[in-house]
Amino acid sequence: MKNWRILENKLFVRWLSFSAIITIILLSAFFLTLTISSWPAIKANGIQFLWGKTWDPVKEHFGMLPFLIGTLLTSFLALIISAPFSVAAAIFLGEYHSKGTIPNIFRNIIDLLAAIPSVVYGFWGLFTVAPLIRPLEVKLHLPSSGLGIFTASIVLAIMLIPYSVSLVRQVISMTPIQLKEAAYALGGTQTEVIWKVVLPYNISGISAGFLLSLGRALSETMAVTILIGNAAELPHNIFSASNTMASVIANEFTEAVSDVYSASLIEIGLLLFIVTMIINLIGRSIIKNVSLI
Repeated sequence: MKNWRILENKLFVRWLSFSAIITIILLSAFFLTLTISSWPAIKANGIQFLWGKTWDPVKEHFGMLPFLIGTLLTSFLALIISAPFSVAAAIFLGEYHSKGTIPNIFRNIIDLLAAIPSVVYGFWGLFTVAPLIRPLEVKLHLPSSGLGIFTASIVLAIMLIPYSVSLVRQVISMTPIQLKEAAYALGGTQTEVIWKVVLPYNISGISAGFLLSLGRALSETMAVTILIGNAAELPHNIFSASNTMASVIANEFTEAVSDVYSASLIEIGLLLFIVTMIINLIGRSIIKNVSLI
């Protein structure tokens, strides 16, 4: 019996090691495939591809700066909109009502929001959010299509909330009970303990959680494609129609007739892959360090 348990443990460890190796191989295969497929564009466009402002497939002039700006504006604006709601929901579920019927209902709602397909969010935004944005654009004397960076960011913020709430609640739960008990012993109220002890203690972990949410926002495709207006030009303001790195690939890849055109789209995908990987690694590294404190 003892020998069987030892063998079982060895088999389990080997299976875990094999799974980890397969994951590394898959990530390496993604990177190599994207690099090889985008090589014609890397040679043709050069380093100017990163800051080029013109995207003209007819003349084969390719610059990804408009899509990079559109991606960053949409993602950071969505993160700014979602952050207060995410922190409030995480505090509510982690500190005020961690157990009981009400928290369970809220958790189920949050899980349901996370499970809704992004294309459904996109159509909901098209028929619900966009009509609400049009009157605001009219008052600001802007083109009143209702589609643009701001509309896409609002819907993207709603999509980020379940992910952010889960991460922030997990970080908040790591607060040592001794710190909170000491604050209560000094006469602090629950609100004071949360604002002056829990949040300051976990600020780096909360920041890392939002950094991981940012990685999720950068790679969102379908909802943003439906709502952002799909314009291959530098945005003038947050209401302008634009494109993200993911949406331009979704829109134009099937229309890419030349090798350089399709390779340029793949190169955008390669850069998006690299940026997303870096942001996720930084965020997970911060969370890991916080959990060891």
